[in-house]
Amino acid sequence: MQRQGRHMERSGSKRALDPGGSGGGGGGGDDDERDPKRPRVPALASVIVEALKLDSLQKLCSSLEPILRRVVSEEVERALAKLGPAAAPARIEGRTSPKRIEGPNGSNLQLQFRSRLALPLFTGGKVEGEQGASIHVVLLDANTGHVVTSGPESLAKLDVLVLEGDFNKEKDEDWTEEEFESHIVKEREGKRPLLNGDIHVTLKEGVGTIGELIFTDNSSWIRSRKFRLGMRVSSGFCEGIRIKEAKTEAFTVKDHRGELYKKHYPPALKDDVWRLEKIGKDGAFHGKLNSNGIYTV
Repeated sequence: MQRQGRHMERSGSKRALDPGGSGGGGGGGDDDERDPKRPRVPALASVIVEALKLDSLQKLCSSLEPILRRVVSEEVERALAKLGPAAAPARIEGRTSPKRIEGPNGSNLQLQFRSRLALPLFTGGKVEGEQGASIHVVLLDANTGHVVTSGPESLAKLDVLVLEGDFNKEKDEDWTEEEFESHIVKEREGKRPLLNGDIHVTLKEGVGTIGELIFTDNSSWIRSRKFRLGMRVSSGFCEGIRIKEAKTEAFTVKDHRGELYKKHYPPALKDDVWRLEKIGKDGAFHGKLNSNGIYTV
């Protein structure tokens, strides 16, 4: 009996030390918690940082997308233009292909007035250049500054228009066709067309001359109280090519009753002396000349 008791005591001790025994279940759980292969739960701060990074990246992509689209579109248009009109389809994805910014051979085409207007202007009076000169317009290649004397563009038909005086973009600034059209002035309701006469000009070797033009209304009724003359290519000419429009400096058109005080270019010898520049009728200088016996030019 004593021998059997010792045997059972030794067996119990082995079972107590055996990690795989029924008594070692709790020990096995602790080992699992210390297992280095088990994935660790990230801290809250690191989760927030990663989320902010992802959000910033998405915003950056969204802001870059339209810029990249525009750049790619412009480069494709330039490449197609160099390959020639046959390589550029008339329609892309069912939409009309936009006008090219550049003309043939990469030229940058624009119209430009080459004459300054004789001011002031009056209703019913002829629109002329300074000292009675004709008003010329030319087709330029802005890249070289030279007049375009050949090609279909050099023979284009042009429209003469009236623009708002506050169309203040400079000549070297770009404006869109839509911006130009938004500043065109039409006649007042119930009035005659604002311009009367030769409202179309045909280029010859890139040069055109405005014929007889007359304003039928003054400029006092529009916002800026001033007009500009504008010039653009007529519909049906130079399709698919963007030719920048021309415009003059802003000017006032006065009622014809003020023409009584208009200066003469050139003045005639029999004209009153106040018809000369910088001499106002009945002004101090005019009075001094009269007092010295000077009445005519």
